[in-house]
Amino acid sequence: MAHVAQSRNVIRHVVSRGTAFRKYENAIHHPLLFACQGVRYRKLEVILTTGIEKLGKGGETVKVAPGYFRNHLMPKLLAVPNIDKYAHLIREQRKMRNYEEKEEVKVVHKSSEVQTKEFEKAAKRLANANLVLRKLIDKEKFKNRSSKEDKPDVQTPVTKEEIVSEVARQLCVKIDPDNVVLTEPLATFGEYEVPLKFPKTIPLPPGTVQWILKVKVRGH
Repeated sequence: MAHVAQSRNVIRHVVSRGTAFRKYENAIHHPLLFACQGVRYRKLEVILTTGIEKLGKGGETVKVAPGYFRNHLMPKLLAVPNIDKYAHLIREQRKMRNYEEKEEVKVVHKSSEVQTKEFEKAAKRLANANLVLRKLIDKEKFKNRSSKEDKPDVQTPVTKEEIVSEVARQLCVKIDPDNVVLTEPLATFGEYEVPLKFPKTIPLPPGTVQWILKVKVRGH
C-alpha cells in the first residue's frame, strides 16, 4: 500500500501542473481531453494504479467510459491515462513492489506433532537436570535454631517464579509457573523434588508416575 500511495503522490504532482499535457504535441488529440471537455467518446484506455473489483488488477490497462474515469477513477487517482509517462511510472513502482514481496520472509507455522516432540524433549531435559539455587542464610534463625540437625533457613524463600526464571537461565527451557506444583515456597536449604505438570500428550519416562524437577538450595 505504501507504493500505491507513493505512486499517487507522484501522479498528483504531475497532473497538478498546468502545462503537464501541453508538453506533448499530440496531447490535444488524447481521449482524456475530449472526456474533460464533455465530448462523447466510446472508451478510454487507462492504467489502474490499484486493483479494482470487476475491472482489473493494479498495473493493468483497461478500457472505461469517459464519465467513469473523469468522475470516479481520476479524482481518486485509481487510474491514469495510458500514455508513456504514466505507463513508465506504474511499471517502475510495480517492479519495486514485486521485488520487496519476493524478499518478504514467510513465517512457517510448526505442526502440532513437531510441537509435541519439542515439548517432550524439553520435559525429559528437566527430568534429568539438577537445578541449583544459591541463597543467603537467615543468620537470626540460624542462631536460634533448636537443634543442629535442623536445616538452616534462607533469607528469602524460593518461589515458583524464581524456579521458572532459573530453569530458563540454567537449562534454557521455558516453562510457566502453572507447570510448577509448589504448595509453599522452599524456605530451608536442602534438596527437593518439585513436581511438574505437563499435558497428558507428553508421555512420562518409564517407571515414573509424575514429572519431577530436582532442586538443590544451597548457600553462597
